Amino acid sequence: MFGVSAKQVEDRLVIRWQFSKIEIPFAQITSVTLDDTYGGSEPSAIRIGPVNGTTERILIRTTQQSYILFTNSLNLYPAIKTLLTHSAS
Repeated sequence: MFGVSAKQVEDRLVIRWQFSKIEIPFAQITSVTLDDTYGGSEPSAIRIGPVNGTTERILIRTTQQSYILFTNSLNLYPAIKTLLTHSAS
């Protein structure tokens, strides 16, 4: 099983998991936080990654949709925050 990954491509955050690819323009991202609830605090959010057996839940809010990334990677949240910071400058 492939883990959830995120990288910057031009002005977008590209999230990949298994055969899925989600592209979010940085201009639409309003916040990136850790979600400490088990299944995610937003019922309408798009869930990416295996829900069971993961320790990290990253909530990405945009102007149109919210996304919850389920992962065991402790480095993914700081990496996304860094990409967001660099894209703003």
